[in-house]
Amino acid sequence: MGILLKAKAPTSPGESTMGDTMNFGRFLSDTARLHPEREALVWREHSYTWRELEARVNALAQGLKVLGVGRGDAVLLHSRNNARMVEAIWAVFKLGAVLAPTNFRLTPPEIAYLAGLVKARAFIYDAPFAPHVDAARKAAPMLEHVVAMENARKGEHDYEAVLSSHAGAGPWEASVNRDDPLWYFFTSGTTGRSKAAVLSHGQMAYVVTNYLADLMPGLSHEDASIVVAPLSHGAGLHMMVNTARGAKTVLMPGEALDVEEAWRLMEAHRVSNLFTVPTIVKMLVEHPAREKCDHGALRWVIYAGAPMYREDQKTALATLGPVLVQYYGMGEVTGNITVLPPWMHSGEDDAMPLGSCGYPRTGMEIAIHDPDFSEGKGFLPTGEQGEVCVRGLGVFTGYLDNPEANAASLRDGWFRTGDLGYLDEQGLLYLTGRASDMYISGGANVYPREIEEVLLEHEAVSEAAVLGVPDPKWGEAGVAVVVPRQASNPGSEGGANGVGEAELLGYLEGRLAKYKWPRRIFMWEALPKSGYGKVPKHLIRQTLFDRGDLAEGEPVG
Repeated sequence: MGILLKAKAPTSPGESTMGDTMNFGRFLSDTARLHPEREALVWREHSYTWRELEARVNALAQGLKVLGVGRGDAVLLHSRNNARMVEAIWAVFKLGAVLAPTNFRLTPPEIAYLAGLVKARAFIYDAPFAPHVDAARKAAPMLEHVVAMENARKGEHDYEAVLSSHAGAGPWEASVNRDDPLWYFFTSGTTGRSKAAVLSHGQMAYVVTNYLADLMPGLSHEDASIVVAPLSHGAGLHMMVNTARGAKTVLMPGEALDVEEAWRLMEAHRVSNLFTVPTIVKMLVEHPAREKCDHGALRWVIYAGAPMYREDQKTALATLGPVLVQYYGMGEVTGNITVLPPWMHSGEDDAMPLGSCGYPRTGMEIAIHDPDFSEGKGFLPTGEQGEVCVRGLGVFTGYLDNPEANAASLRDGWFRTGDLGYLDEQGLLYLTGRASDMYISGGANVYPREIEEVLLEHEAVSEAAVLGVPDPKWGEAGVAVVVPRQASNPGSEGGANGVGEAELLGYLEGRLAKYKWPRRIFMWEALPKSGYGKVPKHLIRQTLFDRGDLAEGEPVG
C-alpha cells in the first residue's frame, strides 16, 4: 500500500471554491470576536489584544493573497519565536495555503532541501537568515515570493509593507476541505533525511478539540501560556490550542531559553500552562529562580517528546505540585496517542503506573503488533511487547510525495509508530524503546531505556544515554554516556564530579542482568540536544567515534 501525496495546485486569488470543513484559521477569528479587548500575545515590550492580533493576521493574509499565494501553496517559515511568526502562522492557515515551519537552527543546505521537498512557493523569514533564502531559491525554482520580517533585500517584500497595504481588511478564510493540507510537519530526520508529514484542516481541528478534552480540560480565557520551545514544532500546536480558548500566549524575549527569565514571566503573567520536553522541565525545576518566583497559577506542565525519567519526575512533582501531564505522540499523530493526566502522577511509586505514558486519547485506538508485521502473527495479547500501532482521526494523511515511507508506515488503516511497548490489563501503554534504539548483543535484545532508568537512580547521575555500537565479538555492544551531578566530595572517584565508570558498573550489580550492562561508561559534561530539547542517539554515537572514545572495528571493551 502506498499513497502519493502531492502539493495541490494553487487557487487564483479571486477564485471561489466550495469547502466541506472549517478553515483552521477560524479558531483565531472566533476568539477575537468573543474576547476582542483581552490580551492575546506578549513578546518583549509588545502586547496585542485579540482584536489587534486578528486585524494584523487578516491584513497579512490579504497581502499574501494579492501577491498570488493561495490555496495549496507551500509557505516556508524560517524564524525565531516572535510575534510576527505567530501572525504568519495564522495568516497562512486563513489563506488555505500550507504552513511549512522549520527549526531556525537548521543550516542553509538543510533549508534548501526542505524548500525543494515541499515545492515552496513563498518564503517568510526572520532577519538573520538571508543565506537560507538564497539556498532555498536555488533548490526550489517555483519559489516566487519572499517576505522579509526585517531588512528586505532587492526582489523581496517587506513584511510590514505587505501587512500595512491591507490594513483594515476584514475577517476572511479560504474555503477548504477536510483533507486539504494545513501544515507540512517535518520529521526529525534522525534515520535519514527529513520527511514532510501532511497534517490537514480536519485532522488538526480534531487534534485541538482532543487536546482540550484530554490534556487541559477547563482551559479558558482566564488562562495564560508561556512558550519555551520553538513554535515550528509541538509548541506551535500548543499555542494554537490556547488560541482556541482565548488563553494568552507569552513568548520568551530571546532565542535561547533563559530559565530565570522564564520563571519571572510565569509569575508576572500568572502562567497556568506550558508545553515542553523532559529535559526543559528538569532545567526549570533545578534552577534556584523557582524559589524566588510565584508559580502558584500553574495547572498544567505538559511534557512530551520522551518519557520523563522517574527521579526527574519525583523532583518536578515535589517542586511544582500535581501539575504534570504527559502525552505520547509524534508529528504524524500530532501528539494524539496517549495521556497520563495529573491524577495519575504521584511521587509515591505505588500510587501511579510507573513507566506508563497513559491511556489512549479520546477517539484513538492502540494495538501492539509483531514488530516485523509478519503475516499470520498479527496483534499481540496484553503484556506482550511489540510495535505500537495507532488509528483514529488524529493520524496524519501521509508523507508528501513519499510512497515508500507511506507503504512502510501505514498498514491496513494503522500507523506504525516505530516505538516498542506493551499494553497492560487496564489498557495503559508502556514504552520500552524505539525499534531503532534496540540493539542485539550476543543474540539478546537489549532495550536502552531500561538501563538508563537504573543509572538515573544513582544519586550522582544527572543524565544518561545508552546505545548500541558495532562490536566484532558481540555484533553490537552497549555503551553509556553519563552526565554526573556536581559532587559534594571532590576527592571521590571521578574527580570533581564524584562518580566513575567502576562505581556505576558496580551499581548495576543486582539491578540488571549482566547481558544488559553497557561495556563502557563515558563521563561527559553534557549530552547533545536537538533544537527541540531531545537527545538524538545518532549524534552521541557519532561523537563517541569523533572524540576517539571508540574506534571503528575495535572491540568496545
